Amino acid sequence: MSLEVLTPEIGEVPAFPVTEPDVYDWKDGVLIRTPNWLGDIILTLPAMMVLRKILPEKCGIFVACPKGFVPIFEALPGLADRIVGLRDAHGFPSWFEFNNIRGLYAGAGIVFNNSFRDALWMRAALIPRLYGAAARNRSWLLTRAFEFPKRRDRILNRPHHAAKYLAMVMALGAPAWDGTLPDFQIPYSPECASDEVRRAVESEHLLAVAPGAAYGAAKRWETDAFREVCRWWIAERKGVVTVLSAKGEAELASAAVRGLPAESVIDLAGKTSMTELMRILRNAEMCVANDSGNMHLSAALGGKGVAPFGPTDPAATSPISSRWRLLFNKQECAPCFKRVCPGGSRKCLKSISASDVIAQVQDLLAMDASE
Repeated sequence: MSLEVLTPEIGEVPAFPVTEPDVYDWKDGVLIRTPNWLGDIILTLPAMMVLRKILPEKCGIFVACPKGFVPIFEALPGLADRIVGLRDAHGFPSWFEFNNIRGLYAGAGIVFNNSFRDALWMRAALIPRLYGAAARNRSWLLTRAFEFPKRRDRILNRPHHAAKYLAMVMALGAPAWDGTLPDFQIPYSPECASDEVRRAVESEHLLAVAPGAAYGAAKRWETDAFREVCRWWIAERKGVVTVLSAKGEAELASAAVRGLPAESVIDLAGKTSMTELMRILRNAEMCVANDSGNMHLSAALGGKGVAPFGPTDPAATSPISSRWRLLFNKQECAPCFKRVCPGGSRKCLKSISASDVIAQVQDLLAMDASE
């Protein structure tokens, strides 16, 4: 097996027959039920951007998403007109949330996840037309169900997730995506931020590292390898390192910077709001992350970085930015999509060294210097 260095691209978008809704079919707009994972939410943004282009005047894009991700859409005022944050994204909406959704008077709904439950309550909310992937025996609830190839283990899968979302809205008449990313307008009040957050938002030569991965331990690159990259950045780039993670992974993430010079480290693992996280990732000169929500968010914000891939699929879930480099050393068992390595060896990620990542960081920095 040999190490591959991949530049992200979503590839070909599946083509379905186009059936454009009548102008009156949209009523006041379309409700988007997002996926529940941060990375997958980011991958829906190209589809939402092109969907906006075919909506009749005065029709809105309404978003139902997990409550914790509401700030992402609040930072995209030109994309989402109304946002309903769901307190329990794995259950039915509360009565209050459900009434808010019904009051939007949406003529169409797009279910960007594979949930049967979400298709059911959207029907109960009297949304007359529902669109989504054929999954979990819910096709009878959908006005149109789109068939995609089933994911297979041990091979790289196409289409890319972003291409699937695009395919569904293009089947409603939306144009092809031109590759541009949305413009985030991220609020920031320095006087309300902690000293650590202010330092991260304002630091030059900031390296953001994201050693966590909410999906499971199998996706996490070695802690010692993250630390070695951070040590190189501090010594060679004369920069500052900030470590980022969700609260549940804070201890694990903090271990990646343990023992490094305290004056060169900003440990924000589990300490940022979503808005602060966006500001920090936007300021970062470079990001090194597992295949995770932080990787996708950094890419959408225009950041550049490097991500080691192992049990997951760089062909299907790469970030939507050519400013990233993905490292993948294909093993006979990968990608397996397991949360925990079945054999315990984690050889798919252990075969990627810190020096491999550092080489790609240097290459990206050199590209910037030549521009």
